[in-house]
Amino acid sequence: MLSAPAFVAPTGPARAAVVQGKVSILQQSSAATQSVQLPNGAAATMVAGAAVASMALASQRRNDKKPRASRKAQVAMAASKVGCVGIVGSSGAVGQEMLLCLEKRNFPTDRVRLFAKRAAGTTIKSEKFGDIVVEPFSIESAQECEICLLAVSGDFSLEMSPKITGGPLYTQVVDNSSAWRMDDNTPLVIPEINGEGRVSAPLVANPNCTTAIGAMALYPIHQKYKLKNVIMSTYQAASGAGAEGMAELENGLATWVKDGAVPKAEFFAHQLPFNVIPQIDKFQENGYTKEEMKVSWELKKIFGLSDDVKVSCTAVRVPTLRAHSESIVIETEEPINPDDVRELLRNSPGVKVVDEPSSLKYPMPLNATGQEDVEVGRIRQSIIFGDHGLEFFVSGDQLLRGAALNAVIIAEGAVKARA
Repeated sequence: MLSAPAFVAPTGPARAAVVQGKVSILQQSSAATQSVQLPNGAAATMVAGAAVASMALASQRRNDKKPRASRKAQVAMAASKVGCVGIVGSSGAVGQEMLLCLEKRNFPTDRVRLFAKRAAGTTIKSEKFGDIVVEPFSIESAQECEICLLAVSGDFSLEMSPKITGGPLYTQVVDNSSAWRMDDNTPLVIPEINGEGRVSAPLVANPNCTTAIGAMALYPIHQKYKLKNVIMSTYQAASGAGAEGMAELENGLATWVKDGAVPKAEFFAHQLPFNVIPQIDKFQENGYTKEEMKVSWELKKIFGLSDDVKVSCTAVRVPTLRAHSESIVIETEEPINPDDVRELLRNSPGVKVVDEPSSLKYPMPLNATGQEDVEVGRIRQSIIFGDHGLEFFVSGDQLLRGAALNAVIIAEGAVKARA
């Protein structure tokens, strides 16, 4: 049985009870100490995800530098594991999830180093990697890691990613920003789809979170039935905007519970509590937003779609804390059947079919939160496209499949490629 999020509160006396038990993100942040204990599991709760995102992560810097070595020597040394993985931007929501994924998946590395500007000097206790002290970023420090996961801005990545790659350990970069996704010389990778032969590149781009979630269901269908047109509408959680977005949603709801009014939006363009915002990112000349065009551009690159295949998206921010959902309509070259597609997706990696309307089971962000697999359901024949069309609904944790998890799986492939 699903339990309602803490911020869903009744009016009257019950409202006061909720307020009394409510601790805002800002309160938690100011009360946080410099030593933080990581949760044992990777699946943080929705509210805790925002709270933890305001805390600092950290990394212990080595006193001894690795000696320079030839490429052959470095590859030999990395037969089954690497000496170090770095996370740049470790104190943000995605950076924290990256560390949790490394722990949960027992990533083959001796140690992890964490780099963040504002959190430098703080300590985090990790059961797998021990006490880690966050460091200010430097290229030299990053190049002491064989793999660096970047959870930073596009501008930072544009400047720093090429400088990090290479060096004495032939450091590889997996970048979560949009900086390199459409660069012709940079692979844009979802490992289960197009990772083979690409994860060993010096610089690998992580796709947009919305793209990654939809792609997990779309690609198996494309392989068998050949996509002709894709029409997508998204329902994107506040966490897609990072820790600040989650904090604004939660604090806005807490203020409404307490005072009966939602404060003026500071991070989003409009009030998000009790509202939806049909804009994510900047509007382009064609009337679509950049977020919407990312889906179109990136699916074409990842799938290798021809220009004849059209992908359209409408992206909407909704007042959920974590996990994105998408309504997808497709037209295919080959005749397509819902039952066949259910069976196809049940046997596809990274996908969980949740499609039992008679028992009210279908994908929802509450269920997808903290889960590695993307949920797919509401699979039905399209009224518009008939035997050549299908409609379905997906939900996926965009901090995991749409960001941190995808990056860590890329890094796992990179370790194997070094062997």
